[in-house]
Amino acid sequence: MYSKVNYSLLLPLALLVTVLSNAQVKPTSAAERMKITQQRAALEKKSILNSIAFRNIGPSVMSGRVTDIDANPADPTEFYVAYASGGVWYTNNNGQSFTPLFDSIDVLTIGDIAVNWKTGTIWVGSGEVNSSRSSYAGMGMYKSADKGKTWKWIGLPDSHHIGKVQLHPTDDNIAWVAVLGHLYSPNAERGVYKTTDGGQTWKKTLYVDDNTGAVDLEINPQNPAEVYAAMWYRTRRAWDFVAAGATTGIYKSTDGGNTWTSITKGASGFPQTDKIGRIGLAVSPS
Repeated sequence: MYSKVNYSLLLPLALLVTVLSNAQVKPTSAAERMKITQQRAALEKKSILNSIAFRNIGPSVMSGRVTDIDANPADPTEFYVAYASGGVWYTNNNGQSFTPLFDSIDVLTIGDIAVNWKTGTIWVGSGEVNSSRSSYAGMGMYKSADKGKTWKWIGLPDSHHIGKVQLHPTDDNIAWVAVLGHLYSPNAERGVYKTTDGGQTWKKTLYVDDNTGAVDLEINPQNPAEVYAAMWYRTRRAWDFVAAGATTGIYKSTDGGNTWTSITKGASGFPQTDKIGRIGLAVSPS
């Protein structure tokens, strides 16, 4: 004999299942992530295995996605390579051999690098901006003043994904960073950030909203006061990816990235729709 079904319970149960299936795991805060890396470093120092050096013995190595290459303009056989999840590597023999420079750092996922070849200073923005399920978050900005021998963390811990790092052509203390922000959750630390003291402090100069971040950034090499930024609206969930939005667009600054004006709104001729996705930028050197 079949028992009677209590239909009055089906609706609440269905609603509960819907809520649980759409629930997002709360993002780990920047402070928590930094604390965890400090704990890991402390455990590593105490480990009885900390003096053992490991080496790869094969049978093969897969390099994965390359996110940036920065070559010496005076010697193209010398360059740095950044990987989506493999750190930063250096070669001075046109790629016949490479030296890893970032293996001792707490994060290996790289968004972009910028090199001052005159001083040997390297700036690294961690967290790649290819917004796939295998795109892992970074820990902010890092800097080396000795060609990658030693590194210093210089801020933006909640940036997660960094699209571009641009250096001022004549002032070593000025740099701009395009921060895309969290992939799976909204956050405020996104947009364009500028430093005028070599990365000791950062100022957010361009911000749209908590789901729209900066994915690319270019300066006019003839006039570094002229800066362009591409802002991208994108949201991802475990079951969905929205790669376009009405807040996507291009912004221009004529005062070195201190203030910005949209150049893709209104009668600009740029499509006025919520179907605009990721934008890449380039500025002619002439």
